[in-house]
Amino acid sequence: MRKRLSMNIWRSASLPDDWRERGTVRDRSGLDLESYVNAIIEDVKTRRDAALIEYASRFDNVALDAQTIRITQEEIEESYEKVSQEQISALEFMKQRIAKLEARILREIETEIEEDGVRIRSLPRPIESVGCYVPGGQAAYPSTLTMTVVPAKVAGVPRVVVCSPPTSNGTVNPLVLVAADICHVDEIYKVGGAHAIAAMAYGTESIKPVMKIVGPGNRYVTMAKRLICKDVPIDMPAGPTEIVVLADDAADPRLIAVDMISQAEHGPESVVGLITTSEQLAESVLNELNEMDLPARGQIIARALSECGFIVICESVHEMIKLTNDFAPEHVEIMTEKPNEIAERLTTAGLILIGPYSPVSGSDYCYGTNHVLPTGGSGRTFSGLSVLDFVKWLRSVQCSKDGLLKVKNIAKVMATAENLPSHYAAIEERFTLEDAG
Repeated sequence: MRKRLSMNIWRSASLPDDWRERGTVRDRSGLDLESYVNAIIEDVKTRRDAALIEYASRFDNVALDAQTIRITQEEIEESYEKVSQEQISALEFMKQRIAKLEARILREIETEIEEDGVRIRSLPRPIESVGCYVPGGQAAYPSTLTMTVVPAKVAGVPRVVVCSPPTSNGTVNPLVLVAADICHVDEIYKVGGAHAIAAMAYGTESIKPVMKIVGPGNRYVTMAKRLICKDVPIDMPAGPTEIVVLADDAADPRLIAVDMISQAEHGPESVVGLITTSEQLAESVLNELNEMDLPARGQIIARALSECGFIVICESVHEMIKLTNDFAPEHVEIMTEKPNEIAERLTTAGLILIGPYSPVSGSDYCYGTNHVLPTGGSGRTFSGLSVLDFVKWLRSVQCSKDGLLKVKNIAKVMATAENLPSHYAAIEERFTLEDAG
């Protein structure tokens, strides 16, 4: 018989001060994560390819050299022989769904305004190069490759690089390679972890640096992104996955349990929570979690639920919403009698999923929304990945003579107030010269 889960169960009035902390899993060796990752980054900056080759051997048990770090066209062609047509069709569907939404966003965001002789245009222009990190190791994530690469391609980024950890046979998972080919990735490298982030940020003999780095990863990858962002922009701190379910007595406890399990299987640091106004529902969900037969990754699921899982029982819907906005989870599922009313009041979630037929797992693959989302509370200031992460904004102004004349006095007032007389003189001179002529 499986050991009963020992999840954290709190009433909102008695929440511990540190309840917002993500991933209660702690490194038993007392590792200083920032120093550890920073040392890897500095090593890659110094030894470049040699460091990547050493880390591939140490962390992935794979022997690489400078000639085999980059995925070849032959490896991509061979990968098609190892996947099914059904899988290829699924990837193509996912690409089409994502591209449709991202293209619409890009089209709608272009702006032009003309008033009193002043014409202003705001136009998106693609970043020249981006690096997309695709996790590997315990599981393969062709979906993450699609989520990161497709918006970049829709934006028109001319150079899209992917780094992903090698498998034990010295290549990258074949489905990831097929996804890369379908999405038209320009370069793929067998490099994972913090050293992949360092390589894309600062470059090596084999990997030219990129101008921005995106994609989720474990705590080492997330820390590496935090450390290099002073030199190379990143999308967001996208770490271990999170799900918080908001529910009342109208919810099906089994659906809540299977959704919590679906996210817990990502890894032992996955954060899974239920916030509810119903004590009876809380007990039912916990019973469901304990009674379900866990799949192949059962040990990972059980650890995530026990160490990073929680249930909070609230006095009111208002309290549920307040706690959720405070927690700022990556995913929020709403399974209540009036889910849309609650959704309107949520402000910090990475993605809101409304009703019993909108599970997180659907957003991972099928809906067309991006599953690269802010975690660790960063949803208070960051948004999910989109085409907007791969463009910069170029604005142009064309002002007529009459338009400049209409704002001339405003400029004079402000230039005088800021003691910048030459600012106004540059405007006044245009009319002085004309009068003199």
